[in-house]
Order: sequence, then structure tokens, then C-alpha cells
Amino acid sequence: MAPNSDRPPARLTPRGAATKARIVAEAASLIRERGVVGTSLDAVMAASQTSRSQLYHYFDDKDALVSEVIKTQLGRVIAAQEPRLRDVSSWDGLQRWCDQLVASTRVTQGIGGCPLGSLVSELADRSDSARTELARSFAEWQSYLSTGLATMRDNGELTPEADVDELALTVMTALQGGLLMAQTTRSARPLELALDMALRHVAGHGSASIGGLKPAGSETPSSTPPGPPSEDPI
Repeated sequence: MAPNSDRPPARLTPRGAATKARIVAEAASLIRERGVVGTSLDAVMAASQTSRSQLYHYFDDKDALVSEVIKTQLGRVIAAQEPRLRDVSSWDGLQRWCDQLVASTRVTQGIGGCPLGSLVSELADRSDSARTELARSFAEWQSYLSTGLATMRDNGELTPEADVDELALTVMTALQGGLLMAQTTRSARPLELALDMALRHVAGHGSASIGGLKPAGSETPSSTPPGPPSEDPI
């Protein structure tokens, strides 16, 4: 079936919305296990117990389904980091968010990596539509950091000249690199080091010397309880 990008979004009934969500959830699970190339639409239909006509009712083609999977993975990332991510509006809040990431990665030993980052190497050079959707998703994730850092700047914790978008990009880059190396080494240590470096970079833009700077992940387990091992590392 040829894609039809001009088709308006269908108005879904509750049953239709549930069916679409089931298709996306099963596709996401298969993609995490097999990769995008190794996940066929037939496999998605079998896993979600849907017919070809049902699948194509909601998605024009595989690219459209993958795009929806990316959006769903972004939602999972944001939900997994609540409420720490929204509390990145002070130095303590930023450190607590980093501590949560490291604590979760210690539990999983990096297995699974980042739900979004794991898709980049497979899709960024193969599908421009997927690359664009991934870029949009990372930008939305990063926007939480930019907003929080802007609050820190407004509250005097960062200098007025601090470029909060550049700082947020620095932190996000450290996070993605740390998660990739944690996945490779089965250790949270690379993520600890990467986030610690990013925190020190942000601290260098403080309006005054920031006291009590702690390495990322140094918060005690009792104050940042890790999630269950089945959770994503972020």
C-alpha cells in the first residue's frame, strides 16, 4: 500500500485508540529486541493480534509506524524521569536528576541503553523522516533542561551570560555518550563520569562558586531509590 501523507488523522473510537496503542506497544517491544530492520510488519501484526487492514488503517507504512514508536519512546523517557526532570530548576534539582539516571543505570548495568539513542545508529542514515522525528524528540527532551537552566539563571544561580540551550545540549550529549558506554561496558561508571564532567561544566557558568558540588551518582541509595530492574535505564 502506497503511503498517503495527505490523509487526515482518523478520529479514533476508544476501541480504535486501544488497538492503535497495542500495535505501537508491540512494535516498540519488537524493535527493542530485534531492531527496526529485523522487525517486519507481519511480526507486528502477529504480536498485536491485528490484521493487515487494521494496521494500515492506522499507519500508511512502516516508516509511519516507526515514527509513532519514536514518539512513544519519548513519552516513556519523560515519564521515567518524573518528577526529577521537571525539578531541574536549581543546582540541587539538577544533581538529583543526574543521580536518578546513574542509580537506574546501576540497576540495569546499562542493558537496553537509551530507548531513543538506540534507534539513532540504525535509523539516522537510513530514513530522513525517522532522523527528523528523533531530532525533534531529543529537542523536546532537552527543552526540559533548557527551561530549568533558564530558571537557574533567572534566580541567580547561573550568570546572566550563560547560554542555557548550549548548556542543556552539553548535558544531553554527556548523557547519551555515557549511556552508550554504560551499555557497552555493563557498568554505570561511564555515565557517572560523563555527567560529572557535564555538571562541572555547568558549574563553571555559576554566578558564584557553587558549594557542595558532588559527583553525579554520589547521592545515597536511600534518597534516590532505583526503579525495578525491568525499567529502562533512564
